[in-house]
Amino acid sequence: MANHKSAIKRHRQSLKRRDHNRSRRAEVRTAIKKAAAATTAGNDTEAKTLARQAESAMAKAAKRGLFHKKTLARKISRLASQANAAAKKAK
Repeated sequence: MANHKSAIKRHRQSLKRRDHNRSRRAEVRTAIKKAAAATTAGNDTEAKTLARQAESAMAKAAKRGLFHKKTLARKISRLASQANAAAKKAK
């Protein structure tokens, strides 16, 4: 455990940040899973809205540094291609 007063405070801050970041990351992952599930289920309109919401959540997370930017860019691209493929199948 830390011995200095400043190190103790730093540790407290890091624990708070870890919990906050963990919940934010979980929100993003949940949004991705919901959008992917809607595309595989064939719900065209719901898939579009959920994909848009997931893309927004991912962009915010990338901006805040919760995930690497290129990781989320790849996931956004894959999600968009899945949604487009599902929309073509529905037609």
